[in-house]
Amino acid sequence: MATMKKRVLLAGTNQSIIDDFFYVLNEDFESMTTSMRTDDIMMHMEYFKPDAFVYCIGAESKERIQKLANYMGDLAEKGITFILIGDAEACEEFMHIKGEIIKLVVMKPFTAVTVGEQLKYFLVQKEEEERQLKEQQEALAEAKRKAQEASVVKHVLVIDDDPIMLRIIKERLKDEYNVATAVSGRIGLNFLSRKKTNLILLDYEMPDMDGAEVLEKIRERDDLKEVPVIFLTGINDTSKIQKVLAMKPQGYLLKPIDGDKLINTIRQTIK
Repeated sequence: MATMKKRVLLAGTNQSIIDDFFYVLNEDFESMTTSMRTDDIMMHMEYFKPDAFVYCIGAESKERIQKLANYMGDLAEKGITFILIGDAEACEEFMHIKGEIIKLVVMKPFTAVTVGEQLKYFLVQKEEEERQLKEQQEALAEAKRKAQEASVVKHVLVIDDDPIMLRIIKERLKDEYNVATAVSGRIGLNFLSRKKTNLILLDYEMPDMDGAEVLEKIRERDDLKEVPVIFLTGINDTSKIQKVLAMKPQGYLLKPIDGDKLINTIRQTIK
């Protein structure tokens, strides 16, 4: 797979260096020239999207370099990265005035090949630094997102026809979770039609509408089908437990509920 050419936007008075980019370094760089008008530079930056803006400086007067340094300093505030190539005396004078805005300087004597090599090395390093910075920013953003999620108190809905069981579970969970309770499947479904929850603890055996029917209703709804459900059951019969598991809940807990096991199961389910 061929390596894409680096794009270079060129400006300046040193025409021989500009010509080298077009004729000698054309295998490594895609080049375009621009004037020193702000509008032209910004237009080319937007549409050409160069990897580098290179000013090719000639044997210019100190007054001209002073004006040029101030001008390029204004452009640097717009986020443009500058590379300076050209006559040693002019480069040194420019660096003395506004060296902080220049990221790479290549002074004479040099050949077109050495200019190309230094510029390619700089651009590769710049690309790698930008990639690492992007990865760091993405990692920080992800860590921030997780921290924000962790700081939000998760919600648990408990559906059980036994009021005593509801009180016991709510008391056990209240320090770590926001807990709502429902004494029937219908009341639980009505709650879910109005509010969201992160996890449902669902009694398997209830009159009127049992846990299996409630789970079917939950899975039918697009906004609820991904909500984890843990069955609460007093059944201690292998065949009936298999029937519970066939409905593919995220887990089940046998009654009487062990408080520590309840907390650990919820933590593992909604991390």
